Amino acid sequence: MNRIVVASGNAGKLAEFNRLLGEAGVEFVAQGELGVDDIPETGLSFVENALLKARHAAQVTGLPALADDSGLCVDALDGAPGLYSARYAGEPADPSRNIDKLLGALDGLPGPARGAYFHCTLVLLRHARDPRPLVASGEWRGRILEAPRGAGGFGYDPVFLDPQTGLTAAELEPGRKNRISHRGQALQVLRQRLGAE
Repeated sequence: MNRIVVASGNAGKLAEFNRLLGEAGVEFVAQGELGVDDIPETGLSFVENALLKARHAAQVTGLPALADDSGLCVDALDGAPGLYSARYAGEPADPSRNIDKLLGALDGLPGPARGAYFHCTLVLLRHARDPRPLVASGEWRGRILEAPRGAGGFGYDPVFLDPQTGLTAAELEPGRKNRISHRGQALQVLRQRLGAE
Protein backbone atom coordinates (compact mmCIF):
# COMPACT_ATOMS: atom_id res chain seq x y z
CA MET A 1 0.00 0.00 0.00
CA ASN A 2 1.95 2.96 -1.29
CA ARG A 3 -1.03 5.25 -1.76
CA ILE A 4 -3.98 5.51 0.61
CA VAL A 5 -7.02 7.73 0.31
CA VAL A 6 -7.95 9.44 3.57
CA ALA A 7 -11.72 9.55 3.98
CA SER A 8 -11.75 13.09 5.35
CA GLY A 9 -11.57 16.66 4.18
CA ASN A 10 -10.04 17.77 7.49
CA ALA A 11 -6.61 19.26 6.70
CA GLY A 12 -5.52 18.91 10.33
CA LYS A 13 -6.15 15.16 10.33
CA LEU A 14 -4.40 14.69 6.98
CA ALA A 15 -1.32 16.52 8.28
CA GLU A 16 -1.25 14.31 11.39
CA PHE A 17 -1.49 11.13 9.29
CA ASN A 18 1.36 12.29 7.06
CA ARG A 19 3.56 13.20 10.05
CA LEU A 20 2.98 9.86 11.78
CA LEU A 21 2.87 7.40 8.90
CA GLY A 22 4.41 9.29 5.99
CA GLU A 23 7.94 8.14 6.80
CA ALA A 24 6.81 4.55 6.14
CA GLY A 25 6.74 5.40 2.43
CA VAL A 26 2.97 5.80 2.27
CA GLU A 27 1.40 8.71 0.39
CA PHE A 28 -1.88 9.92 1.87
CA VAL A 29 -4.32 11.66 -0.46
CA ALA A 30 -7.38 13.52 0.78
CA GLN A 31 -10.58 12.09 -0.66
CA GLY A 32 -11.61 15.49 -2.05
CA GLU A 33 -8.56 15.52 -4.33
CA LEU A 34 -9.92 12.35 -5.91
CA GLY A 35 -13.50 13.59 -6.29
CA VAL A 36 -14.93 11.72 -3.29
CA ASP A 37 -17.72 13.49 -1.41
CA ASP A 38 -18.49 13.10 2.28
CA ILE A 39 -21.22 10.63 3.14
CA PRO A 40 -23.71 10.84 6.01
CA GLU A 41 -22.29 9.42 9.23
CA THR A 42 -25.27 7.27 10.17
CA GLY A 43 -23.46 4.83 12.48
CA LEU A 44 -24.15 4.72 16.20
CA SER A 45 -20.51 4.27 17.20
CA PHE A 46 -17.11 5.62 16.22
CA VAL A 47 -16.13 2.33 14.58
CA GLU A 48 -19.33 2.14 12.50
CA ASN A 49 -18.83 5.67 11.16
CA ALA A 50 -15.15 5.08 10.36
CA LEU A 51 -16.02 1.88 8.49
CA LEU A 52 -18.76 3.61 6.49
CA LYS A 53 -16.39 6.40 5.45
CA ALA A 54 -13.49 4.08 4.57
CA ARG A 55 -15.67 1.74 2.52
CA HIS A 56 -17.17 4.64 0.56
CA ALA A 57 -13.74 6.15 -0.24
CA ALA A 58 -12.35 2.75 -1.29
CA GLN A 59 -15.36 2.04 -3.52
CA VAL A 60 -15.12 5.37 -5.33
CA THR A 61 -11.34 5.42 -5.79
CA GLY A 62 -10.32 1.76 -5.98
CA LEU A 63 -7.54 2.56 -3.48
CA PRO A 64 -6.96 1.38 0.07
CA ALA A 65 -8.76 3.79 2.40
CA LEU A 66 -8.11 5.10 5.88
CA ALA A 67 -10.94 6.68 7.85
CA ASP A 68 -11.00 8.24 11.26
CA ASP A 69 -13.97 8.88 13.45
CA SER A 70 -13.18 10.81 16.54
CA GLY A 71 -14.73 13.12 19.03
CA LEU A 72 -14.64 14.75 22.42
CA CYS A 73 -16.52 12.94 25.20
CA VAL A 74 -17.25 14.97 28.34
CA ASP A 75 -17.98 13.08 31.55
CA ALA A 76 -20.45 15.63 32.98
CA LEU A 77 -22.41 15.57 29.69
CA ASP A 78 -22.78 11.77 29.60
CA GLY A 79 -20.21 11.52 26.81
CA ALA A 80 -21.53 14.38 24.66
CA PRO A 81 -20.72 15.79 22.19
CA GLY A 82 -19.17 12.40 21.28
CA LEU A 83 -20.14 11.24 17.79
CA TYR A 84 -21.59 14.68 17.08
CA SER A 85 -18.49 16.69 18.07
CA ALA A 86 -17.94 18.33 14.67
CA ARG A 87 -21.53 19.62 14.46
CA TYR A 88 -22.29 20.02 18.15
CA ALA A 89 -23.60 23.57 17.63
CA GLY A 90 -25.44 22.65 14.40
CA GLU A 91 -24.82 23.10 10.69
CA PRO A 92 -22.58 24.27 9.20
CA ALA A 93 -19.81 22.84 11.38
CA ASP A 94 -18.07 25.68 13.22
CA PRO A 95 -15.34 25.02 15.83
CA SER A 96 -15.82 28.38 17.57
CA ARG A 97 -19.56 27.86 17.99
CA ASN A 98 -18.94 24.30 19.19
CA ILE A 99 -16.55 25.55 21.87
CA ASP A 100 -18.99 28.25 22.94
CA LYS A 101 -21.79 25.72 23.29
CA LEU A 102 -19.55 23.34 25.24
CA LEU A 103 -18.37 26.04 27.64
CA GLY A 104 -21.98 27.14 28.15
CA ALA A 105 -23.02 23.57 28.98
CA LEU A 106 -20.24 23.32 31.59
CA ASP A 107 -20.70 26.82 33.02
CA GLY A 108 -20.26 26.85 36.80
CA LEU A 109 -18.74 23.38 37.05
CA PRO A 110 -15.45 23.29 38.99
CA GLY A 111 -12.26 21.91 37.42
CA PRO A 112 -12.48 18.37 38.86
CA ALA A 113 -15.99 17.97 37.40
CA ARG A 114 -14.81 18.94 33.89
CA GLY A 115 -13.17 15.62 32.99
CA ALA A 116 -13.17 14.65 29.32
CA TYR A 117 -11.37 12.54 26.77
CA PHE A 118 -10.75 12.59 23.07
CA HIS A 119 -11.48 9.25 21.37
CA CYS A 120 -10.25 8.16 17.94
CA THR A 121 -11.09 5.04 15.98
CA LEU A 122 -9.18 4.37 12.75
CA VAL A 123 -10.26 1.89 10.10
CA LEU A 124 -8.01 0.86 7.21
CA LEU A 125 -9.49 -1.10 4.33
CA ARG A 126 -7.15 -2.68 1.80
CA HIS A 127 -10.03 -2.62 -0.72
CA ALA A 128 -13.75 -1.81 -0.63
CA ARG A 129 -14.82 -5.40 0.13
CA ASP A 130 -12.08 -6.09 2.65
CA PRO A 131 -13.56 -8.58 5.18
CA ARG A 132 -10.74 -7.94 7.68
CA PRO A 133 -10.48 -4.19 8.24
CA LEU A 134 -7.62 -3.06 10.43
CA VAL A 135 -9.15 -1.24 13.41
CA ALA A 136 -7.19 0.79 15.94
CA SER A 137 -8.30 3.19 18.64
CA GLY A 138 -6.85 5.57 21.19
CA GLU A 139 -8.03 7.83 24.01
CA TRP A 140 -6.53 10.96 25.52
CA ARG A 141 -7.85 11.99 28.94
CA GLY A 142 -7.85 15.55 30.21
CA ARG A 143 -10.28 18.24 31.26
CA ILE A 144 -12.11 21.19 29.77
CA LEU A 145 -10.92 24.67 30.68
CA GLU A 146 -13.25 27.61 31.27
CA ALA A 147 -11.74 29.61 28.39
CA PRO A 148 -9.66 28.81 25.27
CA ARG A 149 -5.85 28.89 25.34
CA GLY A 150 -3.41 28.53 22.46
CA ALA A 151 -3.47 29.09 18.73
CA GLY A 152 -2.49 25.67 17.34
CA GLY A 153 -4.42 22.53 16.59
CA PHE A 154 -8.05 22.45 15.54
CA GLY A 155 -11.52 21.69 16.88
CA TYR A 156 -11.73 21.61 20.68
CA ASP A 157 -7.94 21.77 21.15
CA PRO A 158 -7.94 25.27 22.75
CA VAL A 159 -10.13 24.14 25.67
CA PHE A 160 -8.74 20.62 26.21
CA LEU A 161 -6.08 20.57 28.95
CA ASP A 162 -3.56 17.74 28.98
CA PRO A 163 -2.87 16.99 32.67
CA GLN A 164 0.63 15.64 32.07
CA THR A 165 2.00 18.78 30.41
CA GLY A 166 -0.33 21.44 31.86
CA LEU A 167 -0.86 22.69 28.30
CA THR A 168 -3.91 22.70 26.08
CA ALA A 169 -3.85 20.63 22.92
CA ALA A 170 -3.67 23.97 21.05
CA GLU A 171 -0.50 24.94 22.98
CA LEU A 172 1.38 21.72 22.35
CA GLU A 173 4.03 21.59 19.63
CA PRO A 174 2.65 19.33 16.85
CA GLY A 175 5.24 16.59 17.24
CA ARG A 176 4.64 16.35 20.97
CA LYS A 177 0.87 16.41 20.50
CA ASN A 178 1.10 13.59 17.96
CA ARG A 179 2.97 11.40 20.44
CA ILE A 180 0.34 11.68 23.19
CA SER A 181 -2.96 12.40 21.43
CA HIS A 182 -5.81 9.98 20.81
CA ARG A 183 -5.07 10.01 17.08
CA GLY A 184 -1.34 9.54 17.71
CA GLN A 185 -2.06 6.54 19.93
CA ALA A 186 -4.41 5.00 17.36
CA LEU A 187 -1.89 5.56 14.56
CA GLN A 188 0.85 3.86 16.58
CA VAL A 189 -1.39 0.80 17.05
CA LEU A 190 -2.24 0.85 13.33
CA ARG A 191 1.44 1.09 12.38
CA GLN A 192 2.20 -1.98 14.55
CA ARG A 193 -0.64 -3.92 12.93
CA LEU A 194 0.55 -2.94 9.46
CA GLY A 195 4.04 -4.14 10.36
CA ALA A 196 2.63 -7.50 11.42
CA GLU A 197 0.79 -7.96 8.12
